[in-house]
Amino acid sequence: MNDFDFLIGTWQVTNRCLKEALKGCEEWDEFPGVATSKSIFGGAGNMDEIDFPTKGFSGLTLRLYDPEREEWSLYWSSSRSSAMEKPVVGRFDGDRGLFYAEEDYKGVPVRLRFIWSGITPTSARWEQAFSTDAGETWETNWVMEFTRDLPATQES
Repeated sequence: MNDFDFLIGTWQVTNRCLKEALKGCEEWDEFPGVATSKSIFGGAGNMDEIDFPTKGFSGLTLRLYDPEREEWSLYWSSSRSSAMEKPVVGRFDGDRGLFYAEEDYKGVPVRLRFIWSGITPTSARWEQAFSTDAGETWETNWVMEFTRDLPATQES
């Protein structure tokens, strides 16, 4: 249940988003973010807030662990909408997390996938992809590279 403990603390985040998803676009918008995460419910959940200073909005992710199903539900909200989106659900297999949901993107039904990978004490990668063919093919449309410096006491 402590799969997301690596995320606790403050991170610098480099975001890359496709300028237009599901349009064959290959142009990316790159922008910074700062995320701060904390554990809740004794590790059975966590939440983070991320600020996108050049975009003028922030977001919140709430992650809750279901011990019976041994899976996480990840909920997203942003200051632009103030509503929680449907959860993306999944689990970690080793140091890689896969999470899925069915949703509507601008009128198009999509399968949504989140991948957490490359997890170390000072780095992690999150990516979001859409599939319009039930997961046969995927278009990655948002990538976040998380980095941070550890305090000197944690580096050894």
